[in-house]
Amino acid sequence: MLTRRDALKTIALTTGAIAAGPVLLQAQQTPGEVHKLSPLCYDYDALEPFIDAETMKLHHDKHHAAYVAKLNQALEKEPSLASKPLEDLLRNLDAVPESVRTDIRNQGGGHYNHTLFWQILRKKENSAPQGELAQAIVSAFGSVAAMEELIQSTALKQFGSGWSWLVLRAGKLVVEGTANQDCPLSTGGHPLLGVDVWEHAYYLKYQNRRADYLKAVIQILNWDVIGERFKQAKS
Repeated sequence: MLTRRDALKTIALTTGAIAAGPVLLQAQQTPGEVHKLSPLCYDYDALEPFIDAETMKLHHDKHHAAYVAKLNQALEKEPSLASKPLEDLLRNLDAVPESVRTDIRNQGGGHYNHTLFWQILRKKENSAPQGELAQAIVSAFGSVAAMEELIQSTALKQFGSGWSWLVLRAGKLVVEGTANQDCPLSTGGHPLLGVDVWEHAYYLKYQNRRADYLKAVIQILNWDVIGERFKQAKS
């Protein structure tokens, strides 16, 4: 079983490769195998003081793990789906048998969304989009600051649990929200970043201060990974 220490060693050896190319969510799953919870690529306390270690441990090891376990349980009912990449299942929910469609939407969405969330965070405060992505953001929203404000306001307006997303949709950048574990893949979008606004993502540290949590997350977005996702989505 891969430990977090092993994962950190792997990341250290492949840092150049990650910087040069996109981090693919499909790497979390091998066709023919059940879905697995990959270890974080950093320690639980790596995002302090923005996100506390206890929240990261609970969020990843309990909440995310539960989505993976329930997704695998659902796939036991439809073994023919086990070899399909999760992205494909979420993109084509209407083609998923009705008996497991809700589970794929909720549990599969939870697994995908959280895997993306861990990847687009890092302890490098106030980094910024670069190159083509930066130009596209300015073209779509007027400025990077305006986009960040829209991500936060969309998250604040989300009633109950859900996500705020930066999405490439029909060749254009948009900010949109989804409820629960719904994913932009299911409506034809390419999610570039997603901010989790379920209470378990922030309540231990921020209690009901969702706005403070959102201001913190904006400061630790990994724009290198997001930029690579943008290039991949465009191609």
